[in-house]
Amino acid sequence: MTGRRSGRPLVPAYLSTGGVARPSRNSLERLSVLTGAGGPAPAGLPSAQAALLGLLDGGSLTVMESAALLRLPVSAVRVLAAALIDQGLVSARPPVPPAALPDRDLLKRVADGLRALKL
Repeated sequence: MTGRRSGRPLVPAYLSTGGVARPSRNSLERLSVLTGAGGPAPAGLPSAQAALLGLLDGGSLTVMESAALLRLPVSAVRVLAAALIDQGLVSARPPVPPAALPDRDLLKRVADGLRALKL
């Protein structure tokens, strides 16, 4: 028998969520920012939730970044994050809407002006 051909894990993603297929909240998007509450992890936390909580300890990551670091599908991380939010261990902020982002042309002009001052 040979090794795995792809980088996919051998364990199905639904096992990491405890068999839960859908998150308890639909507000989590791929670019939602997750932030750990900073408290100690409670005893008896499932290993996948503890791993996500460990990633967020002292910082913030998007759902997509968390999924990449945990090597899990985004859908599984959404389920894990929703469970942690329900327990009060993680907070989530929606992504910045495109209309609220600064104008690219303005940023380019400011950068060009700063470069001109540097010379």
